[in-house]
Amino acid sequence: MRTNVVIVGAGPAGLMLGRLLDLAGIDNLILERRSAEYVLGRIRAGVLEPGSVALMERARVSGRLRAEGLVHEGAVLSFDGDSHRLDFTALVGRQVTVYGQTEVTHDLMAAREGQTIYEAENVELHDFAGKPQVTWRKDGVVHRMDCDYIAGCDGYHGVSRASVPAAVLAIFERIYPFGWLGLLVDRPPVAEELIYAHHARGFALCSQRSLSRSRYYVQVPASEKVEAWSDDRFWDELRRRLPQAAAEALRTGPSLEKSIAPLRSFVAEPLRFGRLFLAGDAAHIVPPTGAKGLNLAMSDVAMLADALIEFYAEKSAAGLEHYSARALARIWKAERFSWWMTSLMHVFPETGAFGRRIQRAEFDYLTSSTAAQQSLAENYTGLPD
Repeated sequence: MRTNVVIVGAGPAGLMLGRLLDLAGIDNLILERRSAEYVLGRIRAGVLEPGSVALMERARVSGRLRAEGLVHEGAVLSFDGDSHRLDFTALVGRQVTVYGQTEVTHDLMAAREGQTIYEAENVELHDFAGKPQVTWRKDGVVHRMDCDYIAGCDGYHGVSRASVPAAVLAIFERIYPFGWLGLLVDRPPVAEELIYAHHARGFALCSQRSLSRSRYYVQVPASEKVEAWSDDRFWDELRRRLPQAAAEALRTGPSLEKSIAPLRSFVAEPLRFGRLFLAGDAAHIVPPTGAKGLNLAMSDVAMLADALIEFYAEKSAAGLEHYSARALARIWKAERFSWWMTSLMHVFPETGAFGRRIQRAEFDYLTSSTAAQQSLAENYTGLPD
């Protein structure tokens, strides 16, 4: 069997790349080791930059996004109860749209025209420096697909990056000593916009999925176990960390889902190895504080799709040759912003009282400087490619 492009991973990055190639008439196959139900069941954030919204429109899957997405013109930052609203529209003339990653995945799955093979076991990448092949096992039978290119969109733990020889791969990583304990609840959001709160007890975030479903987070040590947190304990801790008005307005309820996500910064370089390209979480991880993960993945595959379309339409490999450098330039800017937001809003026990004073000074500078607020708003709503 033969196709133009094999895409490993059916998350939003892989599905978006497949959709863009479908629309360009480029044959492709998506392989996913999990079931479709598992992929759709992943709970992830969904703050979309204008560029990601435009990409959904380009992919012709923006109908539900436009009908159900919540456009946010700003966000609230709080430090020990002192709050300041950042008006993105006034500062930089852009907004973000809250639309869950699960919904993005659902829309792309529904629009898929090419073949997707779920529950593909033992996926292996072969000869991607020469004549690429991908093999997998399905229902006890081993299959092989020859192709021109392989796109590794299979996440941090996927086979794509793991197939690259360590000698040609540079890894940059920081592991944070804490994670986010998240709770999903069918209650209206506590506020119309997201609230990022720094408190002496730790960070907290009030987010949302819709007008009736909310997602809340509190910072916990990396060693914490989700089983130690009853719903009541979570709600009590969240209230302690929020500004008073938000704490009083909070509507609690039984959790639909509760989990702890570790925080890390991670970048692999380069992103091209012969005819293998890395994109999305296979290439990079950012702390969720800056709402950059999904948007970076969308940016990666938009660049990669354009390069592949250029190759098949014009027989030019220029875009493919520049993909890694171009994508990494954007990735490192997003890594910087996510690191900065994480550094400002979380409690780092090792920095002590001096560290918190510096954070307070940073917050006071931010809230008193239009230029600083514009910088934050520009990064949060998305830098140009």
